[in-house]
Amino acid sequence: MTVDEFVKMDNSFNEGMFLTKVNNIFVKLLTAIMMDDLDSVRHFISDDVYKWAESIAKEARDNGHRQMYDELNVKESKIDSILEEPRQYVIKVYLQSRYLNYIINLSDGSMVSGNDHSRIQVNYNLIFTKRKATEKQGIARKCPGCGAPISVNTSGKCEYCGSTYNQEDYDWVLTKLEVLWMEWKINGFN
Repeated sequence: MTVDEFVKMDNSFNEGMFLTKVNNIFVKLLTAIMMDDLDSVRHFISDDVYKWAESIAKEARDNGHRQMYDELNVKESKIDSILEEPRQYVIKVYLQSRYLNYIINLSDGSMVSGNDHSRIQVNYNLIFTKRKATEKQGIARKCPGCGAPISVNTSGKCEYCGSTYNQEDYDWVLTKLEVLWMEWKINGFN
């Protein structure tokens, strides 16, 4: 279905705001891998994406390294398709990013592998899902632990009791991340 058709089904949907959210989640996810702080994005991602990201962070951690995604940005993102399934909506997004991709040694900061001088361009397919029932939940959202009002766009933890909540109960969640194409550049990009 088209974006216009989807807006007729969900009048709260705004394409520009959605793509801004997609870009932010993507940057936050790669930054969380780099900083070995996946708890900060746990509520924006599915279990499968979490396991993928944790495997990258764990491999680096176990070797005394840090995976670096330096000078990270999103060059382009656009909605590729929108599907309606019985219990959820699915939006596939094409995203083009650029970043320095290298690994450093945590003990002395030395380069282990990769290139910290030339950015790579990586094209992704990102799949976001949203439960259909969320549109009936309204704006007031409560912590599952203590009932305090929560903001689902912040840390994913209740500021009062520390309970974690999953974004999928309220909004779009990144459920799949697939690398389509990667290009190494020696002299940078135009």
